[in-house]
Amino acid sequence: MDTPSGSVILTVSGTIDKHNVDGTAQFDLDMMRELPSVSISTSTIWTEGVLMFTGVPVALLLEELGSSGNTLRASAINDYTIEIPVESLEDTYPILAYEMNGSPMHRRDKGPLWVIYPFDSDEKYRTSQVFSRSIWQLDRIEVID
Repeated sequence: MDTPSGSVILTVSGTIDKHNVDGTAQFDLDMMRELPSVSISTSTIWTEGVLMFTGVPVALLLEELGSSGNTLRASAINDYTIEIPVESLEDTYPILAYEMNGSPMHRRDKGPLWVIYPFDSDEKYRTSQVFSRSIWQLDRIEVID
């Protein structure tokens, strides 16, 4: 893996095969944009109206990194941490959104990364469990067994 040339917005550690900095996989925004992306138009319980989010499917990122863990421990800038079972991931959803309405997400608008599900597409995405996994200001993921 290349090393980030810009500000690091995501550090992935734990049971992954690919690394670029001290046993972790670190990504800047340009590196995230180089990965295949998905766009989701959806409303959220935290924002007004329907917004378009663009980002990398979490399952695809794990595949790219050669992940073999069963759980993701996702942490935000403020150290809020949640766990997402790998078995709950779908091929396309959730995404690590890095853009909202075509613009990079900053801390004030829940960036640099926000775990987004297509909330409006199916009621299975509108549960307290899914909402709790929709961590914003994400900057770290640890893949654990």
